[in-house]
Amino acid sequence: MTNTAPISTCDLCDAHKGDDSGTFWVLPPVFQCYGAVTAFHGPVSTVKCFEDNTLVKAAVEQPGQGRVLVVDGGASLRRALVGGNLAASAARNGWAGIVVNGCVRDVAELAVEQIGIRALALMPLPTEKRGEGLSEVAVQIQGVWVRPGDWLYADADGIVVSSRELP
Repeated sequence: MTNTAPISTCDLCDAHKGDDSGTFWVLPPVFQCYGAVTAFHGPVSTVKCFEDNTLVKAAVEQPGQGRVLVVDGGASLRRALVGGNLAASAARNGWAGIVVNGCVRDVAELAVEQIGIRALALMPLPTEKRGEGLSEVAVQIQGVWVRPGDWLYADADGIVVSSRELP
């Protein structure tokens, strides 16, 4: 199940602009769009890793069930955590999207995959495979805490995160 019905992040922000409950956040506007799907949403699954995409590969090989994989790569601009093969695996396995606090590669391959992909930048260098990292933990993405089970909504205007599914 992939969540492709458009939900406007602007509308969500309008509805929650006075929300001081600490359950609605907007990610800074530093992410670029690389996948063929420009608007996506779903419950969050997380990976925390640094220049090692072993756990990212393991995650996207599992059934995505419409989830969004949020990858905290420590904002490293030295190695790509997602490339064409992992994007294809994620799309094939039903992930709605991938948000990488770091880099991706294989831009032409990413652009045709039926999945939403956001990342800080492109970097042709692959990662080292050391088997390091953590899955399903709270991660800090550009100063915003994102937790497994939160809901992420992305479109051309930006990315928002909520502690619960929004109508």
